[in-house]
Amino acid sequence: MEQFGRLTRSATSLRARIRAGAASSASIDTPELAQPAPSAITRITTAPDGECLYAIGDIHGRRDLLERLVEEIETDSASLPEGTTVTLVFLGDYIDRGLQSRNVIEFFLGDRLDKFNTVFLMGNHEEAFLKFLDDASFGSQWVRFGGGETLYSYGFQPPNTRGSLGSHDAMAAARDAWTTLWSAFREKLPETHLDFYRSLKPYYAAGDYLFVHAGLRPEKSIQEQTVRDMLWIRDEFLDDTKQFSHLIVHGHTPAEGIFRDNRRIGLDTGAFLSGKLSAAKFFGTNITFLTT
Repeated sequence: MEQFGRLTRSATSLRARIRAGAASSASIDTPELAQPAPSAITRITTAPDGECLYAIGDIHGRRDLLERLVEEIETDSASLPEGTTVTLVFLGDYIDRGLQSRNVIEFFLGDRLDKFNTVFLMGNHEEAFLKFLDDASFGSQWVRFGGGETLYSYGFQPPNTRGSLGSHDAMAAARDAWTTLWSAFREKLPETHLDFYRSLKPYYAAGDYLFVHAGLRPEKSIQEQTVRDMLWIRDEFLDDTKQFSHLIVHGHTPAEGIFRDNRRIGLDTGAFLSGKLSAAKFFGTNITFLTT
């Protein structure tokens, strides 16, 4: 429970983080391409032979932006050499904060992405979703970092429990309200959606790249990493300077623009507030960027 509380943040604080960005973030000046100054990049990495990879950052309930970005990827990938395998790697956080959360999952389960290979990673918000499914009492905490919008998207209104600490009766009433909602939500949740959430992977490696939602624990090999760190880590990963065996491609920490250095690429551009959903393209030794 500690990590959920520590990382809970309001929309206001996220706006501040997005405005602040990072000193070495790449600014996104055009909808077609965003890329940092090449002079800062010395590490050469390679995608698998005959394969083009697109990694997509945190969506957070913005199906409108997801559809727009997929259209850009379709246009971009049409110019690839014939026979190239195209793989889309989604970095997690598909739900919460945005009111189209259910719609994002339905988009994934439709046929629009059938022409691509797809890899879906687990984000900390999907982990929270699954935690709520197992524990009704977690609902009051989940809604504080975006779970309410996901419930709304599935047709449920979170209980108003602001006064629940006023008395034992109020606390009991709040627990009962969450239990009632929890039972109805579990009954209504489509089985295909539940299967999707449970199928999400903690990481994916291809060529010289490792894709993960949040990052990795420095000084540890891939085999030593915990799922908790892969979904939740922030400062320990972001502030370290040592390179991993792979170039790490991640989301989780929103910034004003795409971040790239010799160690990592950060693709969370705060889509649910900024309107910028971003992707990185890896083909051969080339890395380019797309954004809405």
